[in-house]
Amino acid sequence: MLQTVANFDRIGEENAFAVLARATDLAAQGRDIINLGIGQPDFRTPEHIVEAAIKALKDGHHGYTPATGIKPLREAVSASLDRRYGAKVSPDEVMIMPGGKPTMYMAILMFGQPGVDILYPDPGFPIYRSMIEYTGARPIPVPIREENGFAFSAEETLALITPQTRLLIINSPANPTGGVTPKAEIDKLVAGLEKHPHVALMSDEIYDHMTYDGEEHVTLLNYPSIRDRLIILNGWSKTYAMTGWRLGYAIWPGKLYDLARKLAVNLHSCVNASAQYAGIAALNGPQDEVTKMVAEFDRRRGVVVKGLNALPGVSCATPKGAFYAFPNVSRTGWKAKALASSLLEDAGVALIGGPDFGILGEGYMRVSYANSTENIQKALARMGDFLSNRKAA
Repeated sequence: MLQTVANFDRIGEENAFAVLARATDLAAQGRDIINLGIGQPDFRTPEHIVEAAIKALKDGHHGYTPATGIKPLREAVSASLDRRYGAKVSPDEVMIMPGGKPTMYMAILMFGQPGVDILYPDPGFPIYRSMIEYTGARPIPVPIREENGFAFSAEETLALITPQTRLLIINSPANPTGGVTPKAEIDKLVAGLEKHPHVALMSDEIYDHMTYDGEEHVTLLNYPSIRDRLIILNGWSKTYAMTGWRLGYAIWPGKLYDLARKLAVNLHSCVNASAQYAGIAALNGPQDEVTKMVAEFDRRRGVVVKGLNALPGVSCATPKGAFYAFPNVSRTGWKAKALASSLLEDAGVALIGGPDFGILGEGYMRVSYANSTENIQKALARMGDFLSNRKAA
């Protein structure tokens, strides 16, 4: 009988993909399914980006590249961060990655081991906790509370740090809540972290372009006191509708860069060559399609929030970023995962139950508004009919 090493039993997964698979199966059976579960833009990758990839292939860029990524793309990332935030990042700190998850994996692997603590947001992206547990480290949830606008509290976060803490993960704009942590709170967090030089940070900024109501993204790159222990996760998937291209980047400080390079050599060798040339076109080319996409998400956000608040037993705070709402469904009488399952099977609406994002997710659902307004309105109508006619199981 084959036996794997014990720590593989600790690996979790991302239930959004399980819901996507079930929704796809039901659709293949002829069911009309509206998917508000998966976290990917419903827009096409802008044409000039696609053409850049095609040109790269035709020009012969179909071999290996450096494990850290081609230099012109690393330079484009550096220039983009300077233009958008005035953040000074050397191209030699930038590493091109096959999506966002490898950065999480590497960062958590570097600091996680039995006997240490890693802090992560809860509710938060499920892979954070999955990888922490895989390494044998103790996962310490940082509460993300509705009453705080789904922003993290600097005071509450800092109070969780102990001599065993090795890594703090933060995410703003946030998945699954759509929360955006204001600058004043980030200022407090950074000031407090100056007293804890043994704690590294990973800031997941993948939704940095997607803020609303005058909110502005605050990058941790602009805090010099923590730059020597700061890892940034970002990429192209959300901003440029490039989820399937598997193209991301990380900023690694000091000696961590070479550790990440070695891991890249062992894990994936390098990132798809033509996709990297597409990444250059995305950053250096026109941003009109990004602006249009974010504006459309903003319009849909209004439809979603208004519609959810009209449902029986449901209330929804207005998200300030990303393309998710995180409605409170506790007054419906349903447990969140049971409600999500029944809505998919019986009403043809795919959503994700809050507990899939952490212990504190009970009583909530993640609703992605990365779908058409027409489909969102149809889904809301189905949800209303279901909640009006079905009592909690």
